[in-house]
Amino acid sequence: MTPILIRFATAALVAAAAFAGSQSRAAQAVVPAGTWLTEDGRARVRTEPCGSDDTRLCGFIVWGSKPLDENGKPKVDRYNPNPAKQGRLQLGHQILLGLKPNSDGRFEGKIYNAEDGKSYDVTVWSDQPSALTVKGCMLVFCASQVWKRVADVAPGQLQGATDAAGGPRSDLEWAAKGAVTGSVPKKASPAEGSPTRVK
Repeated sequence: MTPILIRFATAALVAAAAFAGSQSRAAQAVVPAGTWLTEDGRARVRTEPCGSDDTRLCGFIVWGSKPLDENGKPKVDRYNPNPAKQGRLQLGHQILLGLKPNSDGRFEGKIYNAEDGKSYDVTVWSDQPSALTVKGCMLVFCASQVWKRVADVAPGQLQGATDAAGGPRSDLEWAAKGAVTGSVPKKASPAEGSPTRVK
């Protein structure tokens, strides 16, 4: 091989390695931990790492603009397909169900809607620290909205750690090991604005 071809081959290998490295970094999912105000302003959702190795993304309703029903009682999850969950409070329930990081560095899985008791396909990602994009799909129809990060605490907002007193409650499959009906504290989520990188 001539010196020129050797230089070209070496340059090509270096470029390919650099490209592969940048692609790997670009696809590395960052858990967008924090508290977010939904686009319609009706709820605040706290997101945090979850799962046995903290590589999943879970989210919980920690505040609602209308937490009471027409009778002045706290709203419950009455449309849930699981009868055992139909009496639980809407405030504090889990809506992002252990989303998995994908090859694009986003999180995908299911989002639960207590208003109809159904779960929908969802993809979640954050291109900037102050915003979270949430794309929900039903069959071939999809729609996106942007949730805004909030740092203040609204009246009635849950502030405790997940599965601890004053905090939201994990669904059983996402609860911290040993947690029973939300009585055992889960590891505190990272500070607001300090995303956790998934390896």
